[in-house]
Amino acid sequence: MKVRILNITLYRKYRPQNFDEIAGQEFVTRAIKNSLREDKLSHAYLFTGPRGVGKTTIARLIAKGVNCLNNGITDNPCGVCDNCREIAQGISMDMIEIDAASNRGIDEIRELKEKINYQPVKGRRKIYIIDEVHMLTKEAFNALLKTLEEPPAHVIFILATTEIDKIPDTVISRCQRYDFLPIDEKDITKLLKEVAEKENITIDDESLDLIYRKSEGSARDSFSIFEQVISNFNGEDIDISKTQKALGVVPDIVLNQFLELIQKGNKEELLDFMDKIWEEGLVIETFLKDFAYYLKEQFKKDRGLSIDFILNTVSSIFFILNEFRYEEDKRLLGYVLVHEFYKDKVKKTVYTEQPVQKSESISSINPVMSDKSEKISEKKSENVITEQQNHDISLFESKWKEIKKGIKKESVMIEALMADTYPEKLEGNTLTIRFPEGHKFHSSRIMETENKLKIEKIINKLCNSDILISTTFGGEDGGSSEDEFVNKVIDFFEGTIIDSK
Repeated sequence: MKVRILNITLYRKYRPQNFDEIAGQEFVTRAIKNSLREDKLSHAYLFTGPRGVGKTTIARLIAKGVNCLNNGITDNPCGVCDNCREIAQGISMDMIEIDAASNRGIDEIRELKEKINYQPVKGRRKIYIIDEVHMLTKEAFNALLKTLEEPPAHVIFILATTEIDKIPDTVISRCQRYDFLPIDEKDITKLLKEVAEKENITIDDESLDLIYRKSEGSARDSFSIFEQVISNFNGEDIDISKTQKALGVVPDIVLNQFLELIQKGNKEELLDFMDKIWEEGLVIETFLKDFAYYLKEQFKKDRGLSIDFILNTVSSIFFILNEFRYEEDKRLLGYVLVHEFYKDKVKKTVYTEQPVQKSESISSINPVMSDKSEKISEKKSENVITEQQNHDISLFESKWKEIKKGIKKESVMIEALMADTYPEKLEGNTLTIRFPEGHKFHSSRIMETENKLKIEKIINKLCNSDILISTTFGGEDGGSSEDEFVNKVIDFFEGTIIDSK
């Protein structure tokens, strides 16, 4: 049996020591390397992006590139001189790392302003790295502005943040900004494979894919999760079942059971299954996310699942996780999803199948009844027009809250889709409902036949009317921006929008 004992975290052990080792930030590294090569560095940088994608690592590499003793100012620091080694170990007197979360006040910034006048101890420049800079107070930001705009010639500021929207525009405008992206799956899995080989660890590709999924594109998180897995099975070969167990991920066999129950279409069995999941200690949010990814894998493997079923299910899961994120009883999330399955009768469309052709229409079977129906229809239509003349938009405006309450009793999902809507106008017997800018997904779901009929039924019952509904959103051409919700689904399937109309 292979036995290994960890004495240093893998992320620190394999932290990139030069720009070529940085994974997934080619545009950033290329620009920084060019600046170092030509000795045209900015006095202040702002690095923004998700956690664990290389912001602080690249900041340290800039410090190396500026202060390397052997190669001078370079995009390829030697890594062996005193300055390079001290920077790598985080003990250099010329690289000062400040955690803004614990040094966020104006007093700390005033102290910083006093110290920056001191010359470098060993290197050419002093590098000040302020991590999580968005945590600074408003007063601290104001105190930093002048220094950030005109620092001493021997000082370079590097600000790092995961929340760029909290940084004042006055600060952003004084920095050279670089946006870091989540790291691609191929880059992280390649990195983990190399580490596994160096550490004499055997782990399968499915496990690495799962680790990446859990890391959400963060190299640091992927290393932490990787280390968590191998620590659970020290010296053993690791497969997907062991990885799922170590990470508390729902096994595929359980997800497949859920899929089979959906296909079977028994609402009571689906609800019982959700209760069982809860009783066994599985986190409902985790189960729903894992089921979404399970469907994605089935889609990639072309198992014959209906694309409409997959897309509707995944979008429903994203929607439910967002809308009910503050719900205390998390079982409700599973119940709502089951309700969506049963309501839409997805059991008939889980797998691809040929559409059933309708037989002859009723009117062709009995032309006499058809003639009578036409006369009744004409009479009803006249009554509808007369009734509609007695209504105006104010009636629907005054009852809109009551209408949404009625819709909620029928379907929590539909009511959530209509949360920010209001009745805009009434033309003839058509009531136009306005959605906020960019809510094309919500609008399109409302106009699905079954949802539309439910809404019309409730409105007509509460308002004693006989109207039809239509929708609009945003400005005149409300389709200028893609709905964020749709983009999540598109990103999930690594796809693009073909037609948004």
